[in-house]
Amino acid sequence: MYANPVIRTVIMLVAGLLVSMVVKAECPAWLDHYLYQLRSTMTFNLCEPPSDMPLLVVNTASFCGYAGQFRGLEALYQSYRQQGLRVVGVPSNDFRQEASTEEKTAEVCFVDYGVTFPMTSPQRVRGNQAHPLFRALAEHSGHEPQWNFNKYLVDPVSGQVWYYPSQVRPDDEVLINRIESLL
Repeated sequence: MYANPVIRTVIMLVAGLLVSMVVKAECPAWLDHYLYQLRSTMTFNLCEPPSDMPLLVVNTASFCGYAGQFRGLEALYQSYRQQGLRVVGVPSNDFRQEASTEEKTAEVCFVDYGVTFPMTSPQRVRGNQAHPLFRALAEHSGHEPQWNFNKYLVDPVSGQVWYYPSQVRPDDEVLINRIESLL
């Protein structure tokens, strides 16, 4: 359409910026949090990079009877990440089953279970002192974590949140079907 390569480049840059602004606007404000990565001074934001793809947030604990679900969460992440699924693990000692140091938590997650999806530094997930993300997840889903490995599936476009208790495993058909419907 435009023969001048400079004009064409400027138009493409402006269009790309507008698209990224629209996608960023789709991320609900209550998801817009910076969290420290496990055993790191680096942070990440749940809304960056902008995405309209589903987000699965899981409160974890290294020494919980459900810790084997780390394998299932990793398998789920590997199966659907190319299609856009994001998984974030959030260690918590609210149920007194998390390691006493971030180093040990990182060892359990990354070495023992081979987790490659993002893990945050330990956070409170229940009550008034819960991280704002978990207060918002509880408000939007109607469920505060009752134990470790509760799963919150978020559609960032609509802001809708589906809650799955600890007993719902990462390979459970009900969770898989909902994820696939959002991809």
